[in-house]
Amino acid sequence: MKADDRAHVFHSWSAQAVIDPLAVAGAEGSWFWDYDGNRYLDFSSQLVNTNVGHQHPKVVAAIQEQAGKLCTFAPAFAIDVRSEAARLIAGRTPGDLDKIFFTNGGAEAVENAVRMARLHTGRPKVLSAYRSYHGATAAAINLTGDPRRWPSDTASAGVVHFWGPHLYRSSFHATTEAEECERALAHLEQLIAFEGPQTVAAIVLETIVGTAGVLVPPPGYLAGVREICDRHGIVFVLDEVMAGFGRTGEWFAADHWDVVPDLMTFAKGVNSGYVPLGGVAISGRIAETFAHRPYPGGLTYSGHPLACASAVATINAMEEEGVVENARRIGETVLGPGLRALADRHACIGDVRGTGVFWALELVRDRETREPLVPYNAAGEANRPMADLAAACKRRGLWPFVNMNRLHVVPPCTVTEEEAKEGLRILDEALSEAVPQ
Repeated sequence: MKADDRAHVFHSWSAQAVIDPLAVAGAEGSWFWDYDGNRYLDFSSQLVNTNVGHQHPKVVAAIQEQAGKLCTFAPAFAIDVRSEAARLIAGRTPGDLDKIFFTNGGAEAVENAVRMARLHTGRPKVLSAYRSYHGATAAAINLTGDPRRWPSDTASAGVVHFWGPHLYRSSFHATTEAEECERALAHLEQLIAFEGPQTVAAIVLETIVGTAGVLVPPPGYLAGVREICDRHGIVFVLDEVMAGFGRTGEWFAADHWDVVPDLMTFAKGVNSGYVPLGGVAISGRIAETFAHRPYPGGLTYSGHPLACASAVATINAMEEEGVVENARRIGETVLGPGLRALADRHACIGDVRGTGVFWALELVRDRETREPLVPYNAAGEANRPMADLAAACKRRGLWPFVNMNRLHVVPPCTVTEEEAKEGLRILDEALSEAVPQ
């Protein structure tokens, strides 16, 4: 199996000749294991998407049952499980985001949200933040604000980037959250003024920035962006692909601030990735644009029955088993206090931030200067300290999520208190070994 992988599988985001993918034999709950019997506590939730853990029996059973009933059907038809998935999602999105356009994943959701915004407004430009990730398809990768954009950035996609709030590494010389919020909003206002408000179709933001650092916005920031959008007739798009469906201790991260966007993208946690699924939740105002005007977009597998069945089972299981509440409790009582205690013991931890089961440790060489442990976008020997840390975690049976100079702590929303504490214990040991002070 491993030989066939290396001979024929072309892996994403990788130099093919130098990777050595782990051969996985199975998984259950918060754990997976290889063919040698080595078990790993999954503190990455794979790609921060297995919110209900691996092989949840209710979701597996729903896929099996749906496969025996109706495996696939074109999007133009009304299918019971598709309608039910849309109803359940709309019942949990904020405000009047009651129409659901299904996609196969998060990048396609972002692509279609941008298309809807441009058609609704008749404007060409879209604004997004540095320190963001929105997907790897054409528009989504241009919206992205991290180095994965660089090889594909055409500089002609109608995208303008701005600085979002990040107090620990403030672009605005702020010293408090209130200052960071005020100055970040002023920066956005000025950028819109210089770009021409009448040319801007949408502002696209991750509600809580995910891969680029688990950046929780300061109080008032999202409400301020909402007000700016309303004043200039700009569509406000929140990307909840990673933050949605329980990850932050609420159904959607937007619920923390009672902010309602015009469009909201989702994927990942909607069914924990058991079958590819994503979508756009659409407000009444945007939906009305296409009431008598055809929407020029679609996908062969939009609302695929197997994917929708897994979404229905996932949402129902999360409700029945208190999964969102568990994520909130684990964050408040175990991960938050535990990670801050790690920071007290390890001088290399410059910042701890997060909520629910969505956390990041920012690792530094010096707390006073805040110099990152490895340079921005480091590779090879320059990235050795982070590679050593990841290896130290894996040797102890924990699979980490490492990005640049950060260690993200993102276990499934179903993680138990015992598992979360075991993960923190391993992180403590790995930090002591790999980043000695």
